[in-house]
Amino acid sequence: MAERRKSRTGDLDRSKPARTAKGKLKTCSRGHKFYRSCDCPVCPVCWSGYYRKQQSQNDFPDSLAALALRALLNAKITKLAQLAKHTEDEILELHGMGPKAIGQLKIAMRKHGLSFAQSRKKYSPP
Repeated sequence: MAERRKSRTGDLDRSKPARTAKGKLKTCSRGHKFYRSCDCPVCPVCWSGYYRKQQSQNDFPDSLAALALRALLNAKITKLAQLAKHTEDEILELHGMGPKAIGQLKIAMRKHGLSFAQSRKKYSPP
């Protein structure tokens, strides 16, 4: 059950669930409370914890945010070698990917001798 706000008169406003600047307060099936501004039902604690336990299967940095990690996995990118096939602009377009995550991924890719693909130039007829 969602928490309720008090109206200006001090009465409980039962028409809307509590909201903050971060979004709507949600609770997962394991009891973790988190804020989500979109309709995505995934708990960031449960999801990233499960994925990070599978660390032997991936080579993404541990410091990579759960939102960025989820963005890559939703795009079916599970290894740095797969990431190297995409341009930096393509990865930045993913929901949840930002400049900090790109920087962390560049460092990890450099350690493995990889880099982002070069920008693909669009063909424009003369």
